[in-house]
Amino acid sequence: MKLYYKPGSCSLFPHIILHETRTRFTLEKVDLRTKKTEQDRDYLLINRKGLVPALELDDGSILTETVAIALYLADKAPQYNLIAPPNTIHHYHAIEWLNYIATELHKSFSPLFRPGTPESYKDLLRSYLEQRFRYINEVLSEHDCLVGNRFGVADAYLYTIARWAQALKFDLTHFPALKAYLERIEVRPSVEKALTAEGLLLL
Repeated sequence: MKLYYKPGSCSLFPHIILHETRTRFTLEKVDLRTKKTEQDRDYLLINRKGLVPALELDDGSILTETVAIALYLADKAPQYNLIAPPNTIHHYHAIEWLNYIATELHKSFSPLFRPGTPESYKDLLRSYLEQRFRYINEVLSEHDCLVGNRFGVADAYLYTIARWAQALKFDLTHFPALKAYLERIEVRPSVEKALTAEGLLLL
């Protein structure tokens, strides 16, 4: 398999899952501005959406979207227990969290990285995200992980997106349970390997 990625972007999420599942894979970096890969390939011929991540499967087909890729990898390697079996409540709680992170956090962060976003809108988004952090902090003050008190796909996604709070200078000391959770997650071997490969620093 091959993961097309941009360092520090949402593609870090499936990158972590690839390591968690001990999948054999290679990496190819994408310049999202030029839509060229590090091997000078036209990325739009690989993924017409022009976004990362994309996972090239062993048969040459392409799978896109972070959640779809992570669930595919977790389902292919059920022995690592990254998502509970179907028809269990923990399975649906994991999907619940994946949806929450995608819609409430991921999409709220994205405009904060765009230079053209009005400052007044950025202020609203920062306030909105802090409310979401407050809720997550409450949950994590009672649980070590998001689902079933064991690391899973939702934790890899939350860690990936919550990293952006540091880049945007959110003060996470107001959310001690979330901050402690992120520190626990990033010492996992899978996370350390992905961070090292992407040239990223610890929080």
